[in-house]
Amino acid sequence: MHLKKISIINYKNFETSNFEFDSKINCFVGRNGVGKSNALDAIYHLCNTKGYFNTVSSQNIKHDTDFFVIDGVFNHDNRDDQVHCSLKRGGKKTVKFNGKIYDKLSDHIGKFPIVIISPADTNLISEGSDMRRKFMDGIIALSDKDYLSSLINYNKILSQRNSLLKYFAANHTFDQDNIEVYNLQLIQYGETLFEKRKEFITNFIPVFEKRYTHLVNNYDKNLNIEEVTIDYKSKLLKTDFKNLLNENLSKDRLLQYTSVGLHKDDLMFKINGYPIKKIGSQGQQKTFLIALKLAQFDIIKQQTKVKPILLLDDVFDKLDENRVAQLIDIVNDDNFGQLFISDTHAERTEKLIQETKQTYSMFEL
Repeated sequence: MHLKKISIINYKNFETSNFEFDSKINCFVGRNGVGKSNALDAIYHLCNTKGYFNTVSSQNIKHDTDFFVIDGVFNHDNRDDQVHCSLKRGGKKTVKFNGKIYDKLSDHIGKFPIVIISPADTNLISEGSDMRRKFMDGIIALSDKDYLSSLINYNKILSQRNSLLKYFAANHTFDQDNIEVYNLQLIQYGETLFEKRKEFITNFIPVFEKRYTHLVNNYDKNLNIEEVTIDYKSKLLKTDFKNLLNENLSKDRLLQYTSVGLHKDDLMFKINGYPIKKIGSQGQQKTFLIALKLAQFDIIKQQTKVKPILLLDDVFDKLDENRVAQLIDIVNDDNFGQLFISDTHAERTEKLIQETKQTYSMFEL
């Protein structure tokens, strides 16, 4: 699978731009601020129905305009598929596949798998649990429509339960039967999510550990080889969801929101048994994140039987050149498909890409 061409109108800093891509390597080059990352984000948006850097789609509309449009043509198994994504201010986003509008945007998820490696990925280590849950959920949902449906329904019921708790507090009332209706639905969807998250982590950890070890052994020999792992943190590992909700009901009424459940799960990134956020060096954290994203690629490829599109955003400016060369070397084999790169220096990028002996296209912005 690869993206043949894309048309971008009023997306972020783009007014009107059209690109036709090489099936293997494509590079967006130019000085900072010209829109290289925005071009990658438009590709990501077309695949996932939302941007990577800002998921609030209305904020991706170009200033002083009222809409954006992204059109693309993907080739898969010698068949061309057209994807259209558009949004008007104050309106509802429209996504079309071969001219047909999706009833639900979630129906598009997984058709064109994509993985991005970006400086923004440091949020996976530095920010709160929400980022890591989204990372985990995004991988599972690509190939499991039941999981995606359960996740959407869980979040809907969670919002309704929170609204009910606020209503109880504002009106100095309480109805056990009413809250129980939402508890039962949360439990139904939550237990499905819990079992699939456990299965995912079991499968993901060995792939991730293999990628990290390979990176250190072959490329980052200045790093000490230490044990890295990912722990799935969930209160459901110690008790069932029904008991958890009942035990925390008084707390929930006081806080006016649901304080326990699948929406509080987390992934603990560890090195040598300790949080990498606290003890990991800059080099260890960078290698950890690259291994994490390459493992994401591997799992998605395994699940979907499709080589995801890989985006490397601004990696030269945030990683040392040797590390970037190592990354390019890793993806320069038949296990990877189409690759997009953004960089500020055209000559540097082209020199490195030429060493891969792959076909490529350069786009100067």
